[in-house]
Amino acid sequence: MAHESARPRKAGAFDIRLIIALLIGVYGVVLTVMGIAFTTEADRDKAAGVNINLWAGIGMLVFTALFVLWAVLRPITVPAEAGDAPAEGE
Repeated sequence: MAHESARPRKAGAFDIRLIIALLIGVYGVVLTVMGIAFTTEADRDKAAGVNINLWAGIGMLVFTALFVLWAVLRPITVPAEAGDAPAEGE
């Protein structure tokens, strides 16, 4: 009889890639909204005519999407510990 713990477990929410993606994603959303709704012509002039908030926000959202895709396609598996292995004869 196979035990549930004999199978490798995924790191899930504790995968550091998802935590990094969440943090960068929040900043990306804030910058994108700032770039779309709250950037003035004077702000653009200071940045050589570029809406830097918008472009930085979009870049962060792309980075977030790539990290989430990486975490979904290549999940981290947690190895079974010696204490988790079933004993002989079970």
